[in-house]
Amino acid sequence: MENLRLTLVQGATRWHDPAGNRDYYGELVAPLRGSTDVVLLPETFTSGFSNDAIGEAETMDGPTVAWMREQSARLGAVLCGSVQLCVDGSVFNRLLWVTPDGDLRHYDKRHLFRYAREHERYAAGRQRLTVEWKGWRICPLVCYDLRFPVYSRNRYDVERPQGLDYDLLLYIANWPAARAHAWKTLLRARAIENLCYVAGLNRVGRDGNGLQYDGDSAVIDFLGHAASECTDEEVVVTTTLLADRLAAHRERFPAMLDADAFELR
Repeated sequence: MENLRLTLVQGATRWHDPAGNRDYYGELVAPLRGSTDVVLLPETFTSGFSNDAIGEAETMDGPTVAWMREQSARLGAVLCGSVQLCVDGSVFNRLLWVTPDGDLRHYDKRHLFRYAREHERYAAGRQRLTVEWKGWRICPLVCYDLRFPVYSRNRYDVERPQGLDYDLLLYIANWPAARAHAWKTLLRARAIENLCYVAGLNRVGRDGNGLQYDGDSAVIDFLGHAASECTDEEVVVTTTLLADRLAAHRERFPAMLDADAFELR
């Protein structure tokens, strides 16, 4: 496993403007060509977090999926973000994981934000996703999933070559400033308890519902320390995750060997 370059694109998503957001985020990521391995865009980056955007939901054959494939190929890096997508009559808050060769994996947000009535409009996902890239096993999740530690639990299996489910846990979000303390605290908790790196990518600015977003995107190491941390401004920042330090920590502090044996059904 080699070191991994991870880029957080903390932007101010335009409200209900898919074409404008594709142009906006395209400009932000353009300078990254050849200089990173994974690029994260916010949750619902084409519209903002809006229940009304369900009427604008695209399909897997729509312009945003095509745009993500084009951007990933041009950058030579994975591009990851979520959009509203209609599949078989249901609309999902779907995280897309697109590789430079055009391969696409997806994860549908499992925990729908009841406080904002997301569960009344969108369909919930049923299965967690783990992907491999550059020798890293990566689990990408969405926003509200951060509050549910059992779902994101890094399970250990002695028969698995790398032991644990994943090395890096990702959260892409639209997490309002009013709950910033929970965001910062839970990112660190997930990293410590799961013996992994955690990256949380949030947006900035004010949305069409009048909610303020202060960013606070961060990459947290396995000890709960910030490898990089953003404030409340538009920023693109790349952090190198150190494979040898992660492996050394797991060998020195093998808490996964004492974990309870259970599975989420």
